[in-house]
Amino acid sequence: MNEASGFFNNICDLHSLECAAMDAFCKNIHGELFVEYKESEVFKIENGIVRSPNLESKRGFGLRRFSDDSAKYFYSSILDANEIKKRLNGNFEERAHLCEAPRKNDLYPSSKFINSVSPAEKINFLRSLDEYARSKSANVKQVIATIAGSWQVVHIANDEGKISSDIRPLVRLSVVVVVERNGVLESGMMSGGGRFGYDELLNENTKINFVDEAVRQALVKLEAVPAPVGEMPVVLGNGWTGILLHEAVGHGLEGDAIRKKTSAFESLLGETIAAPGVTVVDDGTIQKRRGSLNIDDEGTETQSTVLIDNGKLVNFMQDRQNAYLMKAPLTGNGRREGYECLPMPRMTNTFMLGGDKTQDEMIASVQKGIFAKSFSDGQVDIASGKFVFSASEAYLIENGKITTPVKGAMLIGDGPSILKKISMVGNDFSLDNGVGTCGKDGQWVPVGVGEPSVLLSNVTVGGSALSS
Repeated sequence: MNEASGFFNNICDLHSLECAAMDAFCKNIHGELFVEYKESEVFKIENGIVRSPNLESKRGFGLRRFSDDSAKYFYSSILDANEIKKRLNGNFEERAHLCEAPRKNDLYPSSKFINSVSPAEKINFLRSLDEYARSKSANVKQVIATIAGSWQVVHIANDEGKISSDIRPLVRLSVVVVVERNGVLESGMMSGGGRFGYDELLNENTKINFVDEAVRQALVKLEAVPAPVGEMPVVLGNGWTGILLHEAVGHGLEGDAIRKKTSAFESLLGETIAAPGVTVVDDGTIQKRRGSLNIDDEGTETQSTVLIDNGKLVNFMQDRQNAYLMKAPLTGNGRREGYECLPMPRMTNTFMLGGDKTQDEMIASVQKGIFAKSFSDGQVDIASGKFVFSASEAYLIENGKITTPVKGAMLIGDGPSILKKISMVGNDFSLDNGVGTCGKDGQWVPVGVGEPSVLLSNVTVGGSALSS
């Protein structure tokens, strides 16, 4: 990482770059200069073979000027004042009011570089993990494990004369185990990580917990029967099941979808859109979480924003452009994948707060239904809120008890309706393990999700067996 520190010393000289940018923003024209340096890596073991690591680094800047609902954007991997000035018009004299913006957030360790653990140590960890997974069961036929990390430095100057900087670590471990019995193959997966260093992730406890969970999931699937179809109550497990909330509801509460009237929630501010007891929050300020940021990618401090308060829609998530056009307060949700990309309103860590019911109470109340412990993937239409989600682990509920595991269970519905079908909210709130990556308009950013267990009174379940 010495290269990164030298890189910023060389262009700091950044002051002249920022002044060039500031002088380009005229009255009623807004924008920012976004400078980025990023290193990333991926180490992988598959079939007992450690693949050559994928190592990448990039640097560059993006310059945006927006007026009303239009924006001009230029980006380049060439970082010097002349390159920026070529793209600007205006007077490049330095401005006295340019200053470092004060910041209250300090959410992750900036010193946790991805090379703080050597490549040899990462490779040895993967080999040890592979050996342990294969020792768990004779049914284990394949193990795929991946270590991924990045270290991103951003420097942002905007038309208000503010300069903001952030250093962002991000690590993740993913384990996939494939088992076989009588010619039938099934897989289980466990992943996790966050904004911290490898020293908090690559240890013996993590190895054991991740492998044990992946093997458990895969063996359970070998016992699964086809899921029923029809309308029935569904109990959602806590944690990662919040991805349904993120996709089916969260995207519809982002400012650009609201302003452009492409969201199912566009005209519902102040209205009751969910059952009593349902409170949904987007919070970018949680320590070390995957979706957290000290500042967003426009230089605004992240914050905790209540979106739905006890069933009522009270807020949307905003970046600078949409907040300006909607005359709404900033929420610190302006995000971009990198310097090549325009910022837009995006979620950070989005979750439902806990209630007062136990998961056992929810299950006991269901005569015939499904317990969806976790999801694998899903599809959502933001305009209508309609979704289809596949359960990666699910069970039948019969006479108030969890019985047989099922496979192929899909939840079908729409965001506005599903919120009103929540009849119990659990007291077991949990965030996910740090695995979420959200796609929107071709850009991918890390996010977090979470929720307690919830009971959905009536949901369409798709599967491969007929419901009697």
